[in-house]
Amino acid sequence: MFMSPIDTSALDAGAASTSSTTQKNTDPNAMQDRFLKLLVAQLQHQDPMNPMDNAQMTTQMAQINTVTGIQQLNQTVQSLSQQFAGMQQLAGVSLIGRSVLAEGDALSVSAGKGQGLFDLDQAATDVKVEVVTPGGNVVGSVPLGAQGGGRHAFEWDASGYSGDASALHYRVVAANGKDAVTATPLMQQPVLATGTDAKGLTLTLGNGSTVAYSAIRGVV
Repeated sequence: MFMSPIDTSALDAGAASTSSTTQKNTDPNAMQDRFLKLLVAQLQHQDPMNPMDNAQMTTQMAQINTVTGIQQLNQTVQSLSQQFAGMQQLAGVSLIGRSVLAEGDALSVSAGKGQGLFDLDQAATDVKVEVVTPGGNVVGSVPLGAQGGGRHAFEWDASGYSGDASALHYRVVAANGKDAVTATPLMQQPVLATGTDAKGLTLTLGNGSTVAYSAIRGVV
């Protein structure tokens, strides 16, 4: 009886419900073993008047090699992913007690001085920092003039402010001629703890916020 060329998708059909069978269905060596057994059976029962030619044999071997290669690649990627997650955990633990820079516009006020940092996407001909209340009222400003792209720091005299200085925020207004320049405010906070979520490692900061490890802009 002649059997049609093997469909490699059938190798995994009818996977058993037990975990041991599932493992066999995903193990590259087990898949190769099943394929060879099917191939031998097909050769034994092929039509002697219409035997499988070399092209068919080569095609089927290429198919199983492709499937096996994909399975091995998936296993390698999974292993690398687990190793990377472990390295991230170690890196996160080493940051506990240190200060990091993350996106945030909370103004740091100490001894009558407000301080902050920001990143400019590109050079700007005019840069100004505005200090604002939670309601959006501007209570102070720091003109910085022309600045190059990159990271910059500023300081604001908060001695004359009578409100709750810990609630103040800031925004950066930057322009290059008539064109606005993107500025990203940064906050400096100590790392209190680490954790994980669906996207990976997270850091709990001193102000109570939780940020992704990938969002950290620098370590102070």
